[in-house]
Amino acid sequence: MKEIDYKTMKFNPFNLLGKEWMLASAGNEKDGCNTMTVSWGHLGCMWGHNDPTAVIYLRPSRYTKTFVDKEDYFTLCVMDKSFKKQMAYLGTVSGRDENKIEKAGLTTVFADGTVYFKEAKMVLICKKMYAAELQESGFVYPETLDESYPNRDLHTMYVGKIEKVLVRDDEYVG
Repeated sequence: MKEIDYKTMKFNPFNLLGKEWMLASAGNEKDGCNTMTVSWGHLGCMWGHNDPTAVIYLRPSRYTKTFVDKEDYFTLCVMDKSFKKQMAYLGTVSGRDENKIEKAGLTTVFADGTVYFKEAKMVLICKKMYAAELQESGFVYPETLDESYPNRDLHTMYVGKIEKVLVRDDEYVG
């Protein structure tokens, strides 16, 4: 993989999150790591000098959340379409119960204070800048709360400053 400047990236962020999916991961070589599939979130700029940021949302029940909570960094990995079956698996099985990363056939890379996967075609290395639980009082339309959170297990929102972008090839480079 090679590092690129985020300003040279080209892609549709709506396809990247909604169509291609990503793996959100955190951890370290000593204490272990975990990953999960995410199919929604945000990419944009905020704070400082319009720093590039990624926003992910994790439910309290997700094992990956324990790693994101305790680490300074998390990653977002975009995988080839050939990994769609593994992506579905990684989004439904808990790393508490089995080594799902190994079972999915992924190779962990521990670098830059975090973890990502050798098989990824793009990796966003994010420094955690903000974390807050969504609040019931923030929902403008009660039906959104009722439909998305019937058990009131509201996601925690994490904002990460994208500190490094790694790509396997030039698919995402303008």
